[in-house]
Amino acid sequence: MKQMPATRLVALALRQLLRDGRAGELHVLFFALLIAVAASTSIGYFGARLNDAMLLRATEFLGADLVLNGSEPATPAQIEAGKHLQLEHAQVVEFSSVIATDDNLQLSSVKAASDSYPLRGQLRSAAAPYQAEEPGPGPRPGEAWAEARLFASLNLNIGDIIEVGSKPLRLTRVLTYEPDRVGDFYSLTPRVLMHLDDLAATGVVQPGSRVRYRELWRGPAADLERYRQAVEADLQPHQRLETAKDGNRQIGGALGRAEQYLNLASLAAVLLAGVAVALSASRFAARRFDASALLRCLGLSRREALGLYALQLGLLGLIASLAGALLGWAAQHGLFFLLRNLVVSEVPPATFWPALSGIATGLVALAGFALPPLAALGRVPPLRVLRRDMLPIPPSSWLVYGAALLALGLIMWRLSLDLKLTLALIGGGLLATLLLGGLLLAALKGLRRLLAGASLPWRLGLGQLLRHPLAAAGQSLAFGLILLAMALIALLRGELLDTWQDQLPADAPNHFVLNVLPADRDAFNERVQALSTSSVPLYPVVPGRLVAINGEPVRQLVSKESQGERAVRRDLSLTWAQELPADNHLTAGTWWQPGSAAELPGVSVEAELAESLQLQLGDHLGFTVGGLTRDVTVTSLREVNWDSFQPNFYMIFEPGTLQDMPTTYMTSFHLPPGRDRELVQLARDFPSATLLQVEALLGQLRSILAQVSLAVEYVLLFVLAAGLAVLFAGLQATLDERIRQGALLRALGADRALLLKARRTEFGLLGATSGLLAALGCELVSALLYQFVFDLRWQPHPWLLLLPLVGALLVGGAGVLGTRRALNASPLNVLRES
Repeated sequence: MKQMPATRLVALALRQLLRDGRAGELHVLFFALLIAVAASTSIGYFGARLNDAMLLRATEFLGADLVLNGSEPATPAQIEAGKHLQLEHAQVVEFSSVIATDDNLQLSSVKAASDSYPLRGQLRSAAAPYQAEEPGPGPRPGEAWAEARLFASLNLNIGDIIEVGSKPLRLTRVLTYEPDRVGDFYSLTPRVLMHLDDLAATGVVQPGSRVRYRELWRGPAADLERYRQAVEADLQPHQRLETAKDGNRQIGGALGRAEQYLNLASLAAVLLAGVAVALSASRFAARRFDASALLRCLGLSRREALGLYALQLGLLGLIASLAGALLGWAAQHGLFFLLRNLVVSEVPPATFWPALSGIATGLVALAGFALPPLAALGRVPPLRVLRRDMLPIPPSSWLVYGAALLALGLIMWRLSLDLKLTLALIGGGLLATLLLGGLLLAALKGLRRLLAGASLPWRLGLGQLLRHPLAAAGQSLAFGLILLAMALIALLRGELLDTWQDQLPADAPNHFVLNVLPADRDAFNERVQALSTSSVPLYPVVPGRLVAINGEPVRQLVSKESQGERAVRRDLSLTWAQELPADNHLTAGTWWQPGSAAELPGVSVEAELAESLQLQLGDHLGFTVGGLTRDVTVTSLREVNWDSFQPNFYMIFEPGTLQDMPTTYMTSFHLPPGRDRELVQLARDFPSATLLQVEALLGQLRSILAQVSLAVEYVLLFVLAAGLAVLFAGLQATLDERIRQGALLRALGADRALLLKARRTEFGLLGATSGLLAALGCELVSALLYQFVFDLRWQPHPWLLLLPLVGALLVGGAGVLGTRRALNASPLNVLRES
């Protein structure tokens, strides 16, 4: 038999696709693929553009090619090594200080920089707040630049005098851009830029103060490498070298984790879309059994028949994927807009690779989920033309599940998801689906007893659900999980911080104080006691780094990404105390006793950190403090209440261990509202002390949390759209039966209004069930989170009772819309064709 040319086969597939364009299953399949590709493309563009921005601005993030960063000044030998290689050099010192006026104060992040700063990128400033910015050199000695928000918060004008510690400085310009500004604590507060020559006169930076010293270097790569080799051997524990590859590791890690979470949302959308594709492809194949048998009788081979319908779906998938890629490209602009205050750098446009990758994701999902039902079209016997009861041999189970698993694996590989996390979520989702699905099936079967006494619309609506219990349970679960996710995010975003604050005592400390100098300790304590009825003692603070455990270098004993690994990469705030702090309690060991004659001084370690570092009682720890080494032994483990708004420490030393080190003091206290003038005067009288207002940080935290939650909700819209695709696909799978049933009921005397009420009852009940599942699941998940993760008191949320109503309206409206053909079809035509 002569084989049909490929061009004619493609032309025939295109003509049939255009002719069948009004078929409902093709609409749903197109919509499902559109959503899958749009979700995948938008997240792909988001990640790619962020990575491009990091690479493009890598050196500007540092302000140099290489930076020597530390909590203490660099040694003369380290600076001389760079100058000997003729590298360009700049110095930066960053710290926090309170800027005060007669009526108000504002904690600010201060940067003191030398004339040559920055070595990469440009400073930009404006002549007045919110005017056009201009590039140029930094402030001269005696001058300061400040951000516009500091001008607004303190009602300042250009030419006003501000005091940084004991040094008055004149505001000459508005600071608009620093190339090396990073996303840490210093980014939360308004910025002030001053000249390095004025730093000593401020009196703010004292031994033991929280200060970041940065030596910036620029030059040829070979000279930079020689400088690295020269100083790396003598690098102090508190110092590290940063390059463009690792200088913004925290930001890169946070963005990478955010991208992982968004990719998981994308995977959920793709999986739901895959289910819709499978349902739509099944109906596509079932409605073409007769046409396939006829084509086989007219001479098409089995392979050609299969190729014809595969081409139809392939062309439809390609068109849907192209449209989805365009939609995803537009959607990622909305995502960047929602995160505009968190992503501060200019983000370059991306290449076509995310769009191509999204298109590939859609086509892989189409192949994996549509291939099994499509394969049946190649096995339709030609005899079906005469005998309509002859069906093709169903595909083997390995083909059905193997194709879907292969598609899922490829999509997970494309999204670069963490395998353990993804499998845990999928496994948990399958377990929840089986449990809740079983309950739904049992509930649906229990409704049979209610049918006898119900009205006719209710009997018709419930009867339709009972005829397809598996499909009804699946659709209810899909929408229940979507509503649960959205409700949980809304609940946590707005309520978590409020619940946490409400459970704090009325006189909980609302101000933290850092960097109180030893000479000011007694006077500062007296002032705080006079201001506040609720304050905690002043704790001595010495910055130090854990470097050894039982004689072994600590970096060789700690796994990456653990709490312990993060703790040993930075200086810890070390303290000593004679008595156990009130909000701490021992979980192991004993507190030291006066007059003990132990070989080494003792240290008490926070229990979770000890578990991460695998510490046990009696272990010997080595610390580097102020360039000296201190060896101690672990005598106790403590559980710490980190939410108490009081100074808490990972390490508390036995008195007498660190007294000879440069020390500052910290405390916290409660100040009632309306006493701002006294707070301003306190900041003026003790300029070296840093006053941190907790309410301001909570407000900033709320703002950040709201933006991130809004972005996640934005991505969940794709998941909701994919859920709608599942609903419509399920409706299309039963549409032919609904049309015949409606025609028969119309022929028996039922009017259109009765059928419409039955549809509303059916889908309203389905949506209400989804909302009820979401409400119960949200309460259960929030209770578990509050109890085991956040350690908060859980309370019921009555507003979640609105979810059944939301689900009924959403699913009810979509269901009536999706089955309108069953109401509008002519009974005479339907019965004639049956």
